[in-house]
Amino acid sequence: MALEKGELVADDETLVDSDGARSSVFDHDPTPDEKPSLPPAALPSPTSAAGLGEETPLAQFLNSEPFWLLLYFTFNLVLTLYNKIVLVKFPFPYTLTALHALCGTIGGGALLRMGFFTPAVLTDRENLALVAFSVLYTVNIAVSNISLQLVTVPFHQVVRAATPLFIILFNLILFGTGSSKMKFASLVPVIAGVGFATYGDYYATPTGLLLTLLGTVLAALKTIYTSILQSRAPTSPPDAPPSAVTTIRAWLIPPRLALHPLDLLCRMAPLAFAQCVILAQLSGELGRVHEWSSAEMDMERAAGLLFNGAIAFGLNIVSFTANRKVGPLSITVAANVKQVLSVFLAVAIFDLVISPTNGFGIFLTLGGGAWYAVVDFREKRRRRAGAGAR
Repeated sequence: MALEKGELVADDETLVDSDGARSSVFDHDPTPDEKPSLPPAALPSPTSAAGLGEETPLAQFLNSEPFWLLLYFTFNLVLTLYNKIVLVKFPFPYTLTALHALCGTIGGGALLRMGFFTPAVLTDRENLALVAFSVLYTVNIAVSNISLQLVTVPFHQVVRAATPLFIILFNLILFGTGSSKMKFASLVPVIAGVGFATYGDYYATPTGLLLTLLGTVLAALKTIYTSILQSRAPTSPPDAPPSAVTTIRAWLIPPRLALHPLDLLCRMAPLAFAQCVILAQLSGELGRVHEWSSAEMDMERAAGLLFNGAIAFGLNIVSFTANRKVGPLSITVAANVKQVLSVFLAVAIFDLVISPTNGFGIFLTLGGGAWYAVVDFREKRRRRAGAGAR
């Protein structure tokens, strides 16, 4: 069921929270003034009860963390399965990612002209930070695709499943905050389950191993930086005077721009499109795409690619919004759960057979994901209760 060694696949990457008091980006529990303004299409405008400014139960649900996490999970799973069904004969990951970015550029521009959001006014330094972030995103895609030529796909999936651990590590390094023992323990079955669910031909060259680890590190940083760019700067002064550590952290952490998810998408998509086209040209992929198009392209395949881009556009919006609401750690846990569910659904759709080991891995990850959700909910409820008591 696993892809063969060396076969390129488009990574499930999107052009995709801070607790102001701690300057942290995970375990996001936003204060009222931090909650993101959602796209008008996402929430009906008449959300108040009797015009008194109170949200209706429906509006509260549509603005809740579980709703956006579920939406992210659904879009991500649908796009993964759609790629397997329709685009299995389109092995051009850079071109496919460029198509996703192009759809994000067009769709975001259309929503901007329709007044769905107001773009922020940024300084030159802040715009430069966004350019650097787009390079991080593109390099992440490139490293992932190069590593897939040097390792088997099951090995690649297992290593990438460790992304939540790298997020915890970077949260400790960049912000000095860690996670509870219970939350850390709940991640063990989530990550181990992916290993069992994708168990197969594990092989990696030394270079492939290093590149796969690098890709995992970059994916964790990308997820964290996505949260930071959408978060507000803390209103409280620093707890400690400036030091060498805080100076280094200031260089590593991008500015908190409080960008609307659609605003971030509109700024990132054109940069990602240009960079992915350059990568496709440098790798020789554009020439292969031209040959494939001359022999294989028809209206049905063109429509399939366009619909794929539309799904990716929706995923980008949902991914940015969910990342801002629930934090990068929860997003990566959801991505791991999505990965094993895609294996399970692929068995049903493609009439494949999984081993007892694969089935155990699916069960383990789903159980771990449920455990993580319970732990995360209880910790956030305790923090809110503590904040209310103060």
